[in-house]
Amino acid sequence: MSRFLQLHLLTSYPPANLNRDDLGRPKTAKMGGVDRLRVSSQSLKRTWRTSELFKEALEGHVGTRTKRLGSEVFKKLTAAGIPEKKAKEWAQKIASQFGKLKKEGDELEIEQLVHISPAEQAGIDDLTNKLIAEQRAPNDDELNFLRKDDTAVDIAMFGRMLASKPEHNVEAACQVAHAISVHGVVIEDDYFTAVDDLNDHSEDAGAAHIGETGFAAGLFYSYICINRELLVENLGGNKALADKAIRALTEAAVKVAPQGKQNSFGSRAYASYVRAELGSQQPRSLSVAFLKPLGKNSEDYAHEAVAALEKQAANFDEVYGPCVDSSYSLNAFAGAGKMTELLDFAVQ
Repeated sequence: MSRFLQLHLLTSYPPANLNRDDLGRPKTAKMGGVDRLRVSSQSLKRTWRTSELFKEALEGHVGTRTKRLGSEVFKKLTAAGIPEKKAKEWAQKIASQFGKLKKEGDELEIEQLVHISPAEQAGIDDLTNKLIAEQRAPNDDELNFLRKDDTAVDIAMFGRMLASKPEHNVEAACQVAHAISVHGVVIEDDYFTAVDDLNDHSEDAGAAHIGETGFAAGLFYSYICINRELLVENLGGNKALADKAIRALTEAAVKVAPQGKQNSFGSRAYASYVRAELGSQQPRSLSVAFLKPLGKNSEDYAHEAVAALEKQAANFDEVYGPCVDSSYSLNAFAGAGKMTELLDFAVQ
């Protein structure tokens, strides 16, 4: 089995605000001396793993990220008639197995987000029900919920870090780069108003609300690298599940757009070009193909971007020798390739 699957995607978005910074404007990064649009890897990974496509394909194998584990256990205990003081103590004992609890504010919350697998959640639910039935506190032997050999697919792919339980950390099998536009951009402002439907203009003809939001359009390059051997290892040797996960993630990356401001911009898009590569050689991104941004006067970003990617891949091969064993391209600009063939290639 080839160790690495690398995916290189080109996705064009119309005017949008896919991923906002702290001021609510589209995120950017300076590359090659010019500002580019950017979608963070965190945004992309959450978009894919929480998508209906991903969850339906991997039903029963997708975990939950939360700080509120203790609060949920507390609610269940008190709803069953356990006194609040006891319910809080028991819930804290359970939640503390996944990390340190807050010392101020909600003392049932874990300080950091923790990723919990379905098997771990089932263990929590079973113990909670047992405590209710037996009207007692949990003992130390019952508080071992953490599982490394029966983990969720998204934990196996994107990893887990538990500062207080490092033996249960999971190294991510999937690396995701920040998506960047292949050309320079200028963020524009959309000035908008909203009208009060009950205003008959007899006294005030003005708008009921005035606002503005930043936006920009761009053709993005995205890069994903999956260590297939590590993914199988993280899933306890279950290659069939690993293959299922690879297919689901590949399809989600191609089809599912970030959710930022979708109601305002309707900026859903499929990737128009995908280059998938298999091999055990050291992986490499092809982002350097766009170190020099596509020209301002270009009338065909699409075909220029595809040509730049393919040329850069060939140049790496020329200099270093074959960087991959095999590749498959899907090109919706040219109507070449099939999604089914791409998914089959990814798991061969």
